[in-house]
Amino acid sequence: MDQPFSPDDVARYARHLVLREIGGPGQQKLKAARVLIVGAGGLGSPAALYLAAAGVGVIGLCDPDTVALSNLQRQILFATDDVGALKVDAGRDRLAALNPLVQVEGHALAVSAENAAAVIAGYQLVLDGTDDFASRFAINAACVAAGVPLVSGAIARWTGQVGVFAGRPCYQCLVPETPAEAETCAAVGVVGALGGVIGALMAMEAIKRITGAGEDLTGRLLIYDALAAETRTVRVGADPACPVCGQPQSTGAAAGGGDGPT
Repeated sequence: MDQPFSPDDVARYARHLVLREIGGPGQQKLKAARVLIVGAGGLGSPAALYLAAAGVGVIGLCDPDTVALSNLQRQILFATDDVGALKVDAGRDRLAALNPLVQVEGHALAVSAENAAAVIAGYQLVLDGTDDFASRFAINAACVAAGVPLVSGAIARWTGQVGVFAGRPCYQCLVPETPAEAETCAAVGVVGALGGVIGALMAMEAIKRITGAGEDLTGRLLIYDALAAETRTVRVGADPACPVCGQPQSTGAAAGGGDGPT
């Protein structure tokens, strides 16, 4: 049963409450939501801040790393005094300072095919901000199997992308296998503010998905070219041969329907 908003709630979320597409019912959905962010890096940092500010009830932060000085160019969840601390611990403190009404669950581990299902269990939406394709594939497969929507983001150099995957097509329809020349921000560089652009878009897609506002990017990929100041959106097709969400074989069971710690 929905809990009534306190006077402080009304003041804090006033700009949401007057939005026709969110209002009181949408804010209650945000308050009841459980969202997991995998990768508290350049994308996970701004996404976490905006979801906490929006009043998401429970935010899971999953990242095995400690804060490094090189992170601070783009990972705005952290401050200089946090260098050396676990990202999930420093992130929890920062989010609590922003919105003490939000519960933050820390998972100081790397996601793999072996533990992905356990990590996402209990969450209704997952944001993937990792830059490791093995982790991306594991997160995607676990989300498809559990029927949990996935918001996926990636950045490198001056270009970023964000998409939403809910069943078919899935992320592996877009990226069938690890690219031969997979790039990381550590190797090729990234302009810091790009993480803010794409991370905020990931938070926006999560808010829309939770509240039912507007049309989200399910089945589509938004690509942002910062140097050209241009965006384009492309449709992602379902791959019938996808090993994760493709049509089930006669002997098998039916399939369910960036930047990270850089």
